[in-house]
Amino acid sequence: MWWAKPSAPHDMVAIGVGPGGRRGRRSMISVVIGTRDSEVLLASTLAALVPGAVAGLVREVIVADSGSTDATATVADVAGCRFLASAEPLGARLSAAAAMARADWLLFLRPGSVPGTRWIDEIQRFVQEAQHSGPPMHAAVFRPRPSRSRVTNALTLLATAVGALPPPERGLLIAKSHYDALGGHRASDSDPERGLMRRIGRRRIELLRSRVGMLGD
Repeated sequence: MWWAKPSAPHDMVAIGVGPGGRRGRRSMISVVIGTRDSEVLLASTLAALVPGAVAGLVREVIVADSGSTDATATVADVAGCRFLASAEPLGARLSAAAAMARADWLLFLRPGSVPGTRWIDEIQRFVQEAQHSGPPMHAAVFRPRPSRSRVTNALTLLATAVGALPPPERGLLIAKSHYDALGGHRASDSDPERGLMRRIGRRRIELLRSRVGMLGD
């Protein structure tokens, strides 16, 4: 069961997606979100993911929390998320959440991430193409939402042109088997999200045609 947010973070309406959350034989994804005092940001991201659940793409959302003192746990519970609370570093929490995942594909998102239009079609396209080409060895990230600042947009284009690694705010879609083979997020890394990106390699990270923005952008 998934939940949609019509107005406030805690005012949610149930949306059924069928027995076991499945519709058809499409590949499904487990969404992993690392949180800390992320009540409002998490609610916005979960609301944006509801169409993916209705379409049969999102199988589950796993919230890897580091001891929030606000209503983050309540938001996750009301939305039907799996909730993992731990005092471990971010890398360890994300890795533990990935190990719990039931789907063959993982989508890591920051709280407050809001995917743009056609994100469902784009993820389905990428997953299908990756599976048809053999063992998935590539990952994907969303394109950034255009900024109001021309300077920011120019810097983003420059970073892409020179092959810079995409920032974690762009999300990360990766096959669970590939994630495990790379060692996942490492607790010992000072920046486990960028560390995983480096091990994947920029040439193996595809840009999805759909964009993602952060709440408040």
